[in-house]
Amino acid sequence: MKVPTAIILSLFILITVSFEFGDAKASKSTSASAMFGYQDAAAETAVESRFLAVPDPKLAEQHLRTLTQAPHVAGTAEDKATADYVAQKFREAGLETEIAEYRVWINYPSEISVDVTAPAGVQMHGPTREHVDGDTLPDDPRVVMPFNGMSPSGDVEAEVVYANYGSPEDFRKLDQLKVDVRGKIVVARYGQNFRGVKALVAQEHGAAGLIIYSDPADDGWRRGDKYPDGPWRPTTGVQRGSIGFMFEFPGDPTTPGIASVPSLPDSKRISPEQSAQLPKIPTTPLSYGDAWPILEHLSGPDSPREWQGALPFTYHVGPGPVKVKMHLKQDYQFRTIWDVIGRVRGQISPDELVVAGNHRDAWVYGAVDPNSGTAAMLEAVHGLGDLLKSGWKPNRTIVLGSWDAEEEGLIGSTEWGEEHQAELANAVAYFNMDVAVSGASFGASSVPSLKHFIADVTKAVPSPKGGTVYDVWKKATQPGSQSGQSSPDAIGEMRRTPAAQGNLDVSVGDLGSGSDYTVFLQHLGVPSTDITSSGSYGVYHSAFDNINWFKRYADPNFLYEQEMARVFGIEILRMADADVLPYDYQEYGKEVAAYIEAAKKKADVEFGANQIMFRDAEQAAHRFEQFGAKILAKQSKPGSESVKLNQALLATERGLLIPQGLPTRPWFRHAIYAPGRYTGYAAVVIPGINEAIDRHDLALVRQQVAALAVVLQSATAALEGQR
Repeated sequence: MKVPTAIILSLFILITVSFEFGDAKASKSTSASAMFGYQDAAAETAVESRFLAVPDPKLAEQHLRTLTQAPHVAGTAEDKATADYVAQKFREAGLETEIAEYRVWINYPSEISVDVTAPAGVQMHGPTREHVDGDTLPDDPRVVMPFNGMSPSGDVEAEVVYANYGSPEDFRKLDQLKVDVRGKIVVARYGQNFRGVKALVAQEHGAAGLIIYSDPADDGWRRGDKYPDGPWRPTTGVQRGSIGFMFEFPGDPTTPGIASVPSLPDSKRISPEQSAQLPKIPTTPLSYGDAWPILEHLSGPDSPREWQGALPFTYHVGPGPVKVKMHLKQDYQFRTIWDVIGRVRGQISPDELVVAGNHRDAWVYGAVDPNSGTAAMLEAVHGLGDLLKSGWKPNRTIVLGSWDAEEEGLIGSTEWGEEHQAELANAVAYFNMDVAVSGASFGASSVPSLKHFIADVTKAVPSPKGGTVYDVWKKATQPGSQSGQSSPDAIGEMRRTPAAQGNLDVSVGDLGSGSDYTVFLQHLGVPSTDITSSGSYGVYHSAFDNINWFKRYADPNFLYEQEMARVFGIEILRMADADVLPYDYQEYGKEVAAYIEAAKKKADVEFGANQIMFRDAEQAAHRFEQFGAKILAKQSKPGSESVKLNQALLATERGLLIPQGLPTRPWFRHAIYAPGRYTGYAAVVIPGINEAIDRHDLALVRQQVAALAVVLQSATAALEGQR
């Protein structure tokens, strides 16, 4: 007889708990006494064991079916219905719950068409409606037509130029080939950078319009079988998505730095025409089925061979003879969005907040992105609710956020964060989920101070594959391991490779942007993590990201939904009840020192050796590491000084903020991490320095090196007071 996996997991938990508490008379177990941040973690281990038994795969499936029963773009009635559902579940669990409204500037498509007008005999009228035989959900008339959020309206007819991934390097290659894109419609494929970066670079080079398509080499049949026969993007599949310049600032385009509350007068807003977040050239996405006849009939030089995709012809760069007419009519309005906020008040340090969240809105159904995260969050809330009903109360206040309008530009989380800046000065962590489950491969990104924390959390959670999540993660990190790969733009896959590898035997990535931790970390200085369980996810931002695809290819039995609910919940519990905040600033200092060393080598190549003095920054990083090591010793045995120690630890990450912000991007204030101006999602470390080097600005590099030294000294001063 085959034993159900759910029973095996339950037995695993019981065995683990029995092992830890095998001697009922012992005052504490070895594992409990060794839990970082706790003087005696026996009680915490018991709480976590009770929590682990609660998240239920069947309930996670019910949540996901409810959340994805209709397309729910931000600001629609269907989106509000999902907010009401999440609020209901928060209240049932015993959370103090409110729905926070914001009034934000976003677009829906009114008319979108792309037509080939030359040469004679070549016909294409798009965008073709998404459809496959065997799945009727994409045929729902409420499915929004393919479009790009934050694109302007426009009518353009011009010759076409193919620009590979639309990166700065790709446009430089076109210059070398003597291909002029001014006044042309650029066709670029998804991948390697954020779609908004493609729009920015095309705009900077004088393009009249931009079409972005998914090439089957990156996101289709070259990866494997197309949906519904496999998980990869079918011929009609289109990746929607915002092209807003979130690397300038995220959130509502008309209110950088302030909350877009409904009562905010228009006089406090900037006009959309003046917003640095909004692109200037019309941009729209296509399927590779629609892009096929455009690319097939381009002439001009052969494309560089590394630009060749998987369509069955030689790619050329143009221009022409293909001409395309783009007609985009966008319906821009101020629309209402809804964040759902749930709270559990702390009993010892109620002003200290543990914030955790996931966005809820989707371009269409959003089974993976984002509602796999919402379903997992709701099962974590289910576990918290059971603990509350048993009489447990957290030491710190827990805040759960179900964010809206993330897809348009991280809007809901950003507006809430901007509204609550004063309160969030005491936030000890922000834990994020977005694309929670698209497969079975666990991954995480984090600030360095929480990398050991997230690894320790995964040691407490059983894996559906046997052992713990950490065991499976560690094995997958080893050289030669195989794991499914997502769409090249999927949020869960964009940030996993760290710029500096610490002493962990799992790989924890760096945080760039593209999800809701952005306001917390990069504007407010709240230490953050992001978790995912990824796989072969070829339907990102399409109508095929629905419950049917999810059940076939992501998580048929919802066991990874259960896993992610458990990891997310243990993060929250362990941080909420820790005697001493479990930050590791020795690890942080090591990684920053490695970033500085890499930047120094890069600057020597760019400007010549010894043109820039990195000594003060290097010394500041090493001093930061040294005091981080000293504080680690105190964190292990805080005695009666835990309150003062926590205040110092809390001030340290805030010390890494630059009050005036990054050059030309003042909203981004974190000195160590920011989204790259020309990457968008992927992190740029010590961004002030590295981007100044990329701009070939020697004076600015020197100024940013000095600024980094000051910031590191400020952060170290917080630790130094606790020697």
